[in-house]
Amino acid sequence: MGERELLGRSSGPVTRGWLVRALTRLGLADGDIVMFHTRMSALGFVAGGSQTVIDALRDAVGDRGTLMVTCGWNDALPYDFTDWPADWQAAVRAEHPAYDPRTSEADHANGRLPEALRRWPGAVRSRHPDASFAALGPAAHALMDDHPWDDPHGPGGPLARLTAMGGRVLLLGAPLDTLTLLHHAEALAKAPAKRFVTYEQPISVNGERVWRRFHDIDSENGAFDYTPVVPEGVEPFETIARDMLHAGLGREGQVGAAASHLFEASDVVDFGVRWIEGKLA
Repeated sequence: MGERELLGRSSGPVTRGWLVRALTRLGLADGDIVMFHTRMSALGFVAGGSQTVIDALRDAVGDRGTLMVTCGWNDALPYDFTDWPADWQAAVRAEHPAYDPRTSEADHANGRLPEALRRWPGAVRSRHPDASFAALGPAAHALMDDHPWDDPHGPGGPLARLTAMGGRVLLLGAPLDTLTLLHHAEALAKAPAKRFVTYEQPISVNGERVWRRFHDIDSENGAFDYTPVVPEGVEPFETIARDMLHAGLGREGQVGAAASHLFEASDVVDFGVRWIEGKLA
């Protein structure tokens, strides 16, 4: 198994100071660039909610560190809206608001923390309407700027930059199947029958609302058919992550009431590519 750190359970409210100590024992360090996924309900009662978690993470990585989250866009049109009745399509094409990195809400399915971080003073959000990320800290612009319109999970995107910059991934009470960085491994992996999507979203260009077409791996339904190699009822990313832990990659620990994990981004991508190519080729 990956290195396990017994951090214990909180005997009361999860506070900022207690959380900093737990995160530090898990391995988060000053200067880290860390993409985090959090399930607040798993932590127990967090005194101060989202603000406390972000403050604690900022304390743990220090002034030199950078936090990153996956946002998406809560009001992005579904990929298949072009199959809607003509009058519905005409209505959304005429009036659906353009994606605005400053104001468009993060996907609610990603929990409370991405929306809280992207609204934080000084945070930078990437320009991609469907696969947006946000970051806070000295490396924020280096991670977020000029997010490629096509293949946003692939080379040149925020996930690739996180990996190249020696970043880490923290699952703070979040399940293993939320390991978004594995989408970058999917984008890089050379395996047959990779699934792609082409879709449209409205964006703002020089203050003008325009429609643009995008091309990406199918991150919603799965870039590959994993059914031959993943047990029924189990998420593929959970299976890959558990195999990573069994290979000795990553740290596991209890933070508050939550099982938590810390991975090196390069380990996730390298292992993920090898796993996909080895299992699906």
